[in-house]
Amino acid sequence: MTAISTQNYKGARDFYPEEMRLQHYIFTTWRRVSERYGYAEVMAPILEFTDLYRAKTGEEIVSEQTYSFKDRGGRDVTIRPEMTPSVARMVAARQQELSFPLRWYSIPNLWRYERPQHGRLREHWQLNADIFGLDDTSAELEIISLAHALLLEFGATEDMFSIKLNSRELMSYILGEYLSLQVDAAHRVGKLLDRKSKMSDEAFINQADAILGAKLELFLDLIQSSKLHDLPDEVRNSQAATELAELARALHRRGVSNISFDLTIQRGFDYYTGIVFEIFDTSPENQRSLFGGGRYDDLLQIFKSPRVPAVGFGVGDVTMADFLQVHQLVPQLDSATKVAIVALEPEHNEDALVLADQLRQAQIAVAVDTTERKVGTKIKVADKQAIPYVLVLGPEEVANQRYSLKELKTGDEFNGSLEQVIARLS
Repeated sequence: MTAISTQNYKGARDFYPEEMRLQHYIFTTWRRVSERYGYAEVMAPILEFTDLYRAKTGEEIVSEQTYSFKDRGGRDVTIRPEMTPSVARMVAARQQELSFPLRWYSIPNLWRYERPQHGRLREHWQLNADIFGLDDTSAELEIISLAHALLLEFGATEDMFSIKLNSRELMSYILGEYLSLQVDAAHRVGKLLDRKSKMSDEAFINQADAILGAKLELFLDLIQSSKLHDLPDEVRNSQAATELAELARALHRRGVSNISFDLTIQRGFDYYTGIVFEIFDTSPENQRSLFGGGRYDDLLQIFKSPRVPAVGFGVGDVTMADFLQVHQLVPQLDSATKVAIVALEPEHNEDALVLADQLRQAQIAVAVDTTERKVGTKIKVADKQAIPYVLVLGPEEVANQRYSLKELKTGDEFNGSLEQVIARLS
């Protein structure tokens, strides 16, 4: 019989206990902050009808990056590459029953068929946070403030990340009104801008030249603007630019100061309609986008539902973990098991099991080592498994019902009754 490979699927991950501890820490922090801002958790199936993504996500993603197939009933289905269309479908399905503004978050796992690289895998988990029902920039203000608060909750400081803002409406004005491009040409320029960070400057300029021709230099000057007041008066005084400026002022008043303007921020999905943003790691070791999001007011209309304004963002667990590790923000993550009970002799294994049950009744997670290995070896195993405490049980402890508790990280020891041990571990 040929041996089956132990290699996992390319672009996916196995999660051993240490990786699960980090993921649990990230997810717990995401949930805590999202709920602090009033967001309720939701979830949808991992499998959706492919038409859901054809409608608004973008042809490149559907045709090149999805895991799509026909199910046994002949239906075209896709393993979700993103969560926003599913959330929009859920809102549309119960639109008449829901109370707006609606604040939802989710932590789905997502699949995209693309080349695995640093910070990007084929499977990842992602925090999605969305607010439905607000037409004005108070929604962008809240959602960007939430993203900012999430990073601070992990211990980050503002110099570790930067928030870059742009507007799809502003780009439509620049490309359509100011540069007088046809709709198809403007669409191609937008897609090109979205790929800019993945291209050489020469390749970008050559492709832009093929679309823009004589307007190339004017376009290049525009996208180099890092501040709204650097734009030509006609562009700067547009409604979209005014809206961006108001949002920037409101963010500063909320204490979010690490923001800047960047016309190259596009967001690849076709459903974005207004302000878009990305949050970047500023470390030279990890200069990549962490968060991305924006306004998508028309997405529910693919379901023939009334328009519902919406703003949201997503942040992946891979990029989040990279950010924490680069900035040394990963805390000491102990096992969920609080204490390992180690019997000195096999005849005390039963006593160890009874003691473990008493601790478990007090809501303390306990593991019991009933092997015949040496005590020192048992303690090393507990330490390797990131169990923070060890309780050694011998004839003296059984007779006196007083127990010695050792904290493995510090070497500190505590001796006391069962009630005192429970209090210490609690």
